Amino acid sequence: MASRSWNRVELIGNLTRDPELRYTPNGAAVCTFGLATNRTYISEGEKREEVDFHRLVAWNKLAELCNQLLKKGTKVFISGRLQTRSWEGQDGIQRQTTEVVIEDMIILSPRQNGEVTAPPLSEPPLPEEVNAEAVIQAKSKAEEKEEPKKAEEAKPAEIKKTSPQEDIKDDEDLPF
Repeated sequence: MASRSWNRVELIGNLTRDPELRYTPNGAAVCTFGLATNRTYISEGEKREEVDFHRLVAWNKLAELCNQLLKKGTKVFISGRLQTRSWEGQDGIQRQTTEVVIEDMIILSPRQNGEVTAPPLSEPPLPEEVNAEAVIQAKSKAEEKEEPKKAEEAKPAEIKKTSPQEDIKDDEDLPF
């Protein structure tokens, strides 16, 4: 009788750092980043929160997409499998880590102006004069990005019949 096994991980959380993209000597893309998941529970009448941190690894095209689309604070859904690796460190000590090898990723953070936005991090506010200058710079950058979009909107839309798979050309067509 054949035995069955199952190795599946599904997580929803926020990135703890920007993704890091590297390439193997064979040319395969590898992207690593961290994910935090929160759990709230009540213990002895008090509401408590527990945070778990996960190490994530994506390969090839998914690795390049993760590096391109994700940033610290972005909320994502991750589906993959657990993998444990071991190696000998430079100090001669045997080390081991367990990580989630990503097979699928969905960005849950909303988009603004075509870019994924991360929730605001709890940082102290900047002094008034710095905030005003930063706002002016941000507005001018946003206006520069909107000018090409206005030209595109002026063109009449062409209606073309396609198969359902051809309808989604890239991430711009996705609702998230």
